[in-house]
Amino acid sequence: MKIAELRAMKSEELHGEMDRLRRHVFDLRAQAVTEKLENPNQLTSAKRDIARVYTVLNERGETEIEQKQYHIEAVATHRRGG
Repeated sequence: MKIAELRAMKSEELHGEMDRLRRHVFDLRAQAVTEKLENPNQLTSAKRDIARVYTVLNERGETEIEQKQYHIEAVATHRRGG
């Protein structure tokens, strides 16, 4: 994902993208443990995408990014009924 694409997104979209990327990293780690990960570079790429999202949010002066992420995850879990 390019940094220009991330800068074009709204803050809410960036938080959603961060949530999606974190889930993707979790899935990739699970695949790596079970030795089903075909391309180990995917994990590195996903981590770098997360760092890019953090960079854009910091550029916008967002504070308490982690706290907002936990709130978004809690709301999503509640909606799924889990």
